[in-house]
Formats: sequence, C-alpha cells, structure tokens
Amino acid sequence: MPKRSKPFANIGIMPSMKRPTNATITALKTRFLERYDGAVSELSYRSLYELIVAVMLSAQCTDKRVNLITPALFEAFPTIEALSKASLQEVTSLINTCSFFNNKAKNLITMACSVMEEFGGAIPLEEKALMSLAGVGQKTAHVVLIEYTSANVMAVDTHVFRVSHRLGLSRAKTPAKTEEELIRAFKTDLHTLHQAFVLFGRYICTAKNPKCETDCFVREFCQTTQTFKPA
Repeated sequence: MPKRSKPFANIGIMPSMKRPTNATITALKTRFLERYDGAVSELSYRSLYELIVAVMLSAQCTDKRVNLITPALFEAFPTIEALSKASLQEVTSLINTCSFFNNKAKNLITMACSVMEEFGGAIPLEEKALMSLAGVGQKTAHVVLIEYTSANVMAVDTHVFRVSHRLGLSRAKTPAKTEEELIRAFKTDLHTLHQAFVLFGRYICTAKNPKCETDCFVREFCQTTQTFKPA
C-alpha cells in the first residue's frame, strides 16, 4: 500500500509575506509560460473515458502509480459501458495498490453508471455536469477540462497549492480559495499555468529539499526560502 501523505500540510507560510505586485505577477506568468509551453498531464490516457478514470484515481496518489494501474484496468474495462457493468470486487482487485481504492472503486462504477443512464454514454464536458458524477469534485472536473479541452480554469492540487503559497501568490488556507486567488492574479492561460505549477512543484519546488540553488528559475520571487526544513 502506498504511503498516504497530507496533501495540504504546513508549508511555512509567514504572516509577513507580501502580496506580489502586478509586475511580479506578470514576470512569474511569463517565466512559467515560457518554461512549460505546451505542458500536459503526465497521466497516460487515450480517450476522455481513460482520462477521467485516471484523474479520479490520482487523488492523493502519484501519477506514476496511476499509470501502473490503468493498463490492466482499461484492458478489463475498455469503455465506460463496460465499467458500468463491472463488479466492485473486479475493480477493487485491479486498483488495490492505489490509495483509498475501496472508495475509488465504488465511485468509478457509480460514475460510469451515471454516464450511461443520465448522459447516454457520453461523458459530459460541462463543469456542473461533470461534478454531478460520483467522485468528481471541482478539482477533478477542472483537471479533465484543462487536459481535454484546454479550458481557461485552474485546479489546485498539493503541488499548485505549495508553489502558489511559496511565491506569495496566495495566503488562503484551502485549495478552493487558493484557486480563486490564482484566477484573479493570472486571468488567462490558466490551463497552461496549472500544468506548469504541477510540474514545477513535482520536480523543482518539492515539499522536501526543494532545488532552490540548482534548478529554480523564479528564486528571486520566493518568499519562504528561510522556512524550508530539509528532510
């Protein structure tokens, strides 16, 4: 069983953090867009069906782990209709190395049944309709829309949350409020910025031992360099 992490743990936010100026926000936006131009999700998928399943599985689970799980899952259930007819035991046995696999298995089957019964077998690409599906909250819906349609929306996972707070772009205590602040700050190109923050947080601005000295290209804007606690 993979180790479960606390996705929005203390990241060293200090009361003295200053709100970034418009010039700083513009500079950050430019650098991230240039560095991560064309960035996409690291989840492996070949269709909207495979994408939504992969995103649902990725909650508090690494993309690497999801990519190890999904080939056998999609071989057994290649379509949304096939998944809607699956037994809980079948799905659970295929995803049991994923965090919260029992709940995820239930949600996957229920989601598939709803798509078949309420949407004629076509996964909806409208935010409220997506969020009506079991296991699909706002973050999951936004990730699907970002990846599949390049929608101008933001999704805040643990990486986006950490990066945005370390750079002073948000002091909000929840992902939802952080999302609102990022939207107000950047306004456009949100789909690319989401992917950029995810990749930057995953490989450079890591939770432990961030690569500040060697790889960070926005170091002068970081407001928490003094609060990192190396592992």
